[in-house]
This record gives sequence, C-alpha cells and structure tokens, in this order.
Amino acid sequence: MDLARAEEIVSGRCFLCHGMNGESSTSLYPRLAGQHYQYIAKQLADFRSGRRQSETMKSMADELSDDEMLALGVYFETKPAVSSPVDDAELAAVGRFVFFRGNEYSGVAACASCHGDKAYGTAQLPRLAGQGAKYVENQLKSFNSRARTNDNAVMHSIASRLSELEIKAVANFISTLK
Repeated sequence: MDLARAEEIVSGRCFLCHGMNGESSTSLYPRLAGQHYQYIAKQLADFRSGRRQSETMKSMADELSDDEMLALGVYFETKPAVSSPVDDAELAAVGRFVFFRGNEYSGVAACASCHGDKAYGTAQLPRLAGQGAKYVENQLKSFNSRARTNDNAVMHSIASRLSELEIKAVANFISTLK
C-alpha cells in the first residue's frame, strides 16, 4: 500500500474540502479523520460507479485505482479525529437520548445499536463520532428522501421516522463525541 501516493493525492485534491488530516473545511463536508479505511474505500468506489451521487466526488474518484482508494482510506483512518464543542446542551441532551435509546413511540432505533456506544462504526457502517452536525443533518435528510441509496437500506426507514428536532439533536450530539 502506497501511503506516500495517498498523501500526494490528498495534497493535490482532497485537502481542499477534507483538509490534509481529514478535518473538513466546513461542516458541509464529512470529516474523514479516524474513519474506517474500508468504509472510505467503499464510498469512493460508490462515487466512481455512480451508486452514490455527487458530480464533484465522481470526478475525483474516476481517476483513482482501487489500490489508491484503499491507501486513501488507510491514510485518513490513521489521522486523529476531533469533535466539536457543545453549543446547545439541551439540544445535545435530546440527541443523546435518541442516540442511545431511540424513540419507541415513532419506531426510531437507537443509533448506538448499529454505530456503537462510542459511534465509532464498523468497516461497513461509518464512524459518526465528531462528524460535523450539518453534514449529519444533510445525510439523514438524503436517506429520508432516498437521494442516498448506496448504503444500508435500514437508514431509509430510520431517517423517515425522525422529526426535524430529532435530526438536529442527534446531529448536534454526534458532533460532540470524541
């Protein structure tokens, strides 16, 4: 695995949105630091194939080999992840509740049941801990509207049951996790 090549790719294109260490320039883009390398490689492959929609990311992934995608995944996985400070403690408390317990009245499963108590995810499910709140909100809305279809179909059902308050609260809480 050529990590020097991965760093070259990051410094040539990825850093503009995701930063050299996977800490995005804005909450609109995902933080990649600490993300599982297999998950990153899969997302890049999905962008390249068109399974995941983004013209910008498709054009970036089109030029990458499978080995480069894996190397980029390893590169970002080894970078330290950071979190955001709590900006609304009450909203974060609602998010914490939904993250750990779900909402039995609307049928929302606890996020922790799949993504883990620390929100570190797995090779198949993304690390959520420290992810930007706005990015998480946007992804939940994309799952709900079926604009995002490349990943776990369970997320369509979950996202469709979340209220606007729950989306904002969960996103806020997730962003504070380390």
